[in-house]
Order: sequence, then structure tokens, then C-alpha cells
Amino acid sequence: MPLPSSAAPADAAPTLRLRDQADYLRLLTARIAGTSANQMLLVALGWQMYDLTRSAWQLGLVGLVQFLPALLLTLPAGHLVDRHDRRRLLALSLSLQCTVALGLMLASLGAALSAGWILALSVLLGTARAVQMPSLQALTPTLVPSSLLARAVATNSSVMQAAVVLAPALGGVLYGAGPLLGQRLQALWRLSPEYWGAAMVYGVSLLLLLGAISAVLSIRPRPVPPRAPSPGWRELTAGIRFIRAQPVMLGAISLDLFAVLLGGATALLPIFARDILHSGPEALGLLRSAPALGAVAVGLWLARRPLRRRAGVCLLLAVALFGLATIGFGLSRSFWPAFLALAITGAADMVSVVIRQTLVQLETPDEMRGRVSAVNSVFIGASNQLGEFESGATAALLGPVGAVVAGGVGTLLVVVLWWRWFPALARRDSLTPA
Repeated sequence: MPLPSSAAPADAAPTLRLRDQADYLRLLTARIAGTSANQMLLVALGWQMYDLTRSAWQLGLVGLVQFLPALLLTLPAGHLVDRHDRRRLLALSLSLQCTVALGLMLASLGAALSAGWILALSVLLGTARAVQMPSLQALTPTLVPSSLLARAVATNSSVMQAAVVLAPALGGVLYGAGPLLGQRLQALWRLSPEYWGAAMVYGVSLLLLLGAISAVLSIRPRPVPPRAPSPGWRELTAGIRFIRAQPVMLGAISLDLFAVLLGGATALLPIFARDILHSGPEALGLLRSAPALGAVAVGLWLARRPLRRRAGVCLLLAVALFGLATIGFGLSRSFWPAFLALAITGAADMVSVVIRQTLVQLETPDEMRGRVSAVNSVFIGASNQLGEFESGATAALLGPVGAVVAGGVGTLLVVVLWWRWFPALARRDSLTPA
């Protein structure tokens, strides 16, 4: 008996074009809206935190408090993803982010936003991401034929990066335009004009997140593999054991972890924009957009011309380029050289993302995807959120320039070590299974 269309395996799809995969396009729409909302929110949140505290340490704490709940909850979330409807779990994570955007908007409108309130809502944001990333990563391979997965990964990354190009820039413009709007509305609402910019950014983020939830819930449900009713520790840690047994996958994931952990400079962008480049929130938005601009260009190229040979070497060289560009950004003293260096980091990181995500998704059986994606999410979260804390803590000791340059040098050292420690990764040729 043929399977119903909602339960048909992805490889039974009648067409082999991404634009014909309707549920994939719905998920892509949700990712664009959710990513745009998140990026706009982070622009306003980072600028407000530095405006309130003038502290690199406090900027780093924003990343740390987002990472800790993700570290604690991601493994249980991965098990949930393998047992329950991945669409609904993704919608739940987006709903928690709506709560964050609403809380920040109301606190800004009430002129009651504080560093403590920002950190508290950042904890909730980290909790949402603990569910969001494994849900997204496990859902994508069920919506497209396996022969289209590499292109789907590249398209996902490039389209989302396009959102990251536009959304932070728009967030910076809205934040900068807020005082002008506030001056006009001050007679109606007795609020200091500078608070209007942040409130506008959070309000637009809230609307985008609501649209993302609607798109996710419109995806047809997929069958969930049957699992035991109550997981034990061995069940929860199955993803860790699976990755440990795959040296190529372990090398690719851990390379990204340590490279971005050391070389990331995102948390320090408010300091660079205000104190080194002597600019405002508009410049901060553009600087946050720069890596995505480079990533979009490379992602579009890879979507049309996927990597077919020497994938491991390409991955290691891309991470080395990321480290060199990070050093270039740290040494920049004017806007456009800094913007260009950040764009190069994004281009290099896109190569790493496509290779790593394709390896993880193609070589993981469907019944394990939630737990493996959860472990991958912990690594990604550590490289991003924990990397923000590392940047803030290092900047408190070495200054922002010293922290960024030292991080870039550390990334280059990681590449040299991983080339030696993971020879199977360096020898990996094709992205498709052997």
C-alpha cells in the first residue's frame, strides 16, 4: 500500500528542484523571518547593554547567559525532537522568542530597561535556542530528497545570511530613527526620545516572529519514529557517542567550535562601532551585516556549484582565512576596512557551514538526527554565545583590539592542530557518502 503524501519519504518526491518542495519553502520562510527578528533584536540589545554599562564584561555576559541554558537543555531537547512533532517544538521555541521581544519592547517603552532585565531575558532566549536548533536541523532533511540536501543546506545558509545582511542594517536604522519619532510622539507618550528606537526594533522583531510561527505550523506533519516512553542517560547521550565514533564529523564540528570560540568578534562590535570607529547604531547594524554579505555571495555560488572534491582541505583553509580576516578586522581603524574584513570572515565561515552541515545531515540516520543535531547545537552555541563571553572577558583584560587579534591568531593555531589531529578530515574528498 502506498504511503500517504504526508508520510512519504523525502526520496519519493516527484521532482528534483528545490522550488518544487512546498514544505521546504515554508520552513525557509520561517527561517528568514525568525533569523531577521533575531538579528534585529541582537543589534538593539547589544547597543542598549553597552549604552547602559559601557562594559565589555557585561556584553560578554549576554552571550554566557544564553549559552548556559542551551548547554543544560540541548540534550533533552534533542531527545524530544526525535520523539515528538518537530514543527510544534520549533513553533514553541519561536513563541519563547516572542516573549523576549515583547518583554524588551515593554521595558523600553516604560523606560525600565536595565542590565539585569536584559540578562534575564537573554536566559529565556538561550532556552528557546536549545529547542530551536535541533528542531530546525532535524526537520530539514525530511522535507527534501537526499540528492538535494547539499543544495538545500547551501540555500538555507545563503538565504538566511541575506536576512542577516538586511535585518541588522534595518535594525540600526530603526534604532537611529527612533529619537526623531520620539520627538514627534512625546506629547502623546511621555517617554524619552532615545527609548523609541529600541522599542521600534523589538516591535518589528515580534511581528516577524509571529509570521515565522505561522509558516512553521503550515508545514505538513511528518511521522515520528517510535521511541521508548522514558529516556535514560544512555538514550540522551546517544548523539555524543555517535559523533565520537565518526572522526570526520567530530573533527568538522570541533574545528568550528574552537575556531569561532577564539576568533569571533560579534560581542565587541558595539565597542568598535562607538569607541574605535566613532559611529552610531546605524554603523553597528552595518557591521553586523558585513559577515552575512560575504556569506551570501559564497552561499549562492555553492548552491549553484556545490563542492565536489577535497572537501576536508577546503574546510581547513576556509577556517584559516576566517582567522586571518579576524586579525585584519581587529587592526582596522576606519569603517570600510573593518566592514570588508568582516565580510571576508562571513565568506569563509559559509564554506565551513555548508561542508559541516552537509556531513552531519547526510551521515546521520533519521532516528538519530534530533540527538545528533542537539550535540551539534551545543557546539555551535558554545562557539557563538560562549565565544561572546570569551571575547568580552578577554577584552576586559587586553582591550577590544588585543582581544580580536589574539582570537584570530588562536584560530590559525587551531587549524594547524586539527590538520594534524584529524587526518581523516583533511583527507575527506567528497561530501556524499562513500
